[in-house]
Amino acid sequence: MSKPTSTLDTDDLYAQLHRRMIESGEWDRIRRLMSSKLSEHGWVDEMRHRAKERARSMDTLSFRVLLEEISLPARDGVPVVVKRDVMNVIGQYVKGQFEK
Repeated sequence: MSKPTSTLDTDDLYAQLHRRMIESGEWDRIRRLMSSKLSEHGWVDEMRHRAKERARSMDTLSFRVLLEEISLPARDGVPVVVKRDVMNVIGQYVKGQFEK
């Protein structure tokens, strides 16, 4: 009977994979890909516009408050195609790590 994977095991696996991605340069490559895709799809300009508009309407400008108010819409506004493309690249990397 196999033992269920614990959160600690999952966290450890994530940390090891993250370290490998950083050491191999894959993390930066994926980050650049995501940044490029977000820009191509207008997400960067849209978030910049939202942040500027919200900042202009604030009585006292607060980066912390602005970040809190923009974070959820920013996360929710990531185009599905960008999420899919980035997840495919990550999936291919992970698959490659286990095939070695």
